[in-house]
Amino acid sequence: MVLADVLQWVSLDRTLIALLTAVMTAFGGPLSELPFVAAGFWHYNVDAADYLPLSQLSPTLDSIASNLLGDQYKELALSSITGPCYFAVTLDAIALARYFKQSDNKT
Repeated sequence: MVLADVLQWVSLDRTLIALLTAVMTAFGGPLSELPFVAAGFWHYNVDAADYLPLSQLSPTLDSIASNLLGDQYKELALSSITGPCYFAVTLDAIALARYFKQSDNKT
């Protein structure tokens, strides 16, 4: 999946800012889902939830995560495909924005 993401970046953009934005979103996007998963708004299928991003936190972060997400936060799981999907969608959004801006400039 990462190879497909890199190929998409090379095909659509090739700018450093787009790459950095997509990478930050690939990490931050899935982590931003954890409060919603903890609150029970949704969950991932047990077979797909193969990524436990908070299972190895330091004692300080452990306390913060426990207060924000509940005592069972180490069991919160995401699908490992979530990050690459955020990456791809971010690049799509950047490419579409540039396309529409260019289309507006031509008219």
